[in-house]
Amino acid sequence: MRLPSYRKHSSGCARVTIAGKDFLLGPHGSPESKRKYQRLIAEYLAGDRSSSFGTPAVELTLIELLASYKKHCRKYYGSGDNSEYWRFVPVWNALKTLYGTDNCVQFGPLQLKALRAHLSLPRTVKLKDGSKKTTQRSRGYINNLTKRTLRIFKWGASEGMVPISIHQGLKSVEPLKRGRSDLPESKKIKPVDADTIMAIVAHLPKLLADMIRIQGLLGSRPGELCALKPCMIDRSTEKTEGIWTITLVDHKGEWRGHERVILVGPKAQELLRPYLLRPDNAYLFNPREAQKQRRPRTTPVNYGNRSGKSNHVPKTQRTIKDCYTTATYGRAIRRACLKAQIPLWSPNQIRHAAGTDARKEFGLEVASLLLGHASPNTTLIYAESDRQKLIDAVKAVG
Repeated sequence: MRLPSYRKHSSGCARVTIAGKDFLLGPHGSPESKRKYQRLIAEYLAGDRSSSFGTPAVELTLIELLASYKKHCRKYYGSGDNSEYWRFVPVWNALKTLYGTDNCVQFGPLQLKALRAHLSLPRTVKLKDGSKKTTQRSRGYINNLTKRTLRIFKWGASEGMVPISIHQGLKSVEPLKRGRSDLPESKKIKPVDADTIMAIVAHLPKLLADMIRIQGLLGSRPGELCALKPCMIDRSTEKTEGIWTITLVDHKGEWRGHERVILVGPKAQELLRPYLLRPDNAYLFNPREAQKQRRPRTTPVNYGNRSGKSNHVPKTQRTIKDCYTTATYGRAIRRACLKAQIPLWSPNQIRHAAGTDARKEFGLEVASLLLGHASPNTTLIYAESDRQKLIDAVKAVG
């Protein structure tokens, strides 16, 4: 993109127009004016070409700050299905509704509490069957949304858009405490047991059933499983060590400099072999293939539409992609749970179950390596402790 140019004003001064605003630099052609021009351009580029560049803090509206921050988020986090970008959406919408046209300097601790109260209100959600359901965000989720609000003003202060005192004042607001709020507590995610997993296998195409089994053996994240390609799997160590190696380039801890390597044992190898016949850069698990594997029509051929003609209207106009995402993978599991008439569970609970089993059988360190955690303390969040060992110890002691 072309940079704003150094031009001559009718008064004889040098000027540059940035984000629709004219900046006078001094006598045209003078060294001082050229230094000011270079300084302004450097600040403009440092601010990622913000459309609010040069607007005084007392004049900058909250909606202008949000527009600049959304641009930053899209560039910094990306806009994928599971990106942090989308987790800011409730905050953006609430801020625009309540304080969009107000100046940023007017947003203080009282306004933050009002925003938090607005986000805590019960919401009416329309379900697919046309019915409505009233839900309320949990205390932990509201605290997370409040933290994201503070991050917006912290970023604005670091960019010179708002005074640092605004962010310092907002930090004085204490988060909602457990037991001192009317908001519900979020339910702890438990690992899913083998019987519950097997209950939905009969209601899934073979490809999806294999995905569930493979994820349980690998202990991978749903997104890591969905993104697998044949070129990512190294089978050169099969004869010497009996395992395959999967090295992920794009993963959750990549930005921290962490390496994510998944080891594939014999059971998972047998499940993966048929899918490795695909081209190297093709996704292993293609939703189109799963669509073909669904239960065939059982209506007699002499019933229904005549050959060559159909009045069938598809339930959805979505385009089927070349790979599953965390959203579509989870949605397929939830639909199978409804068919099997069992409580809903998510793909992440398969990972929790793998971590729990590994911790019980091999210890915390092995479970941490299996799940790809840099710290065993993180594994404690995912892997349930072995209650039976505690019971045995209590019986032995007393």
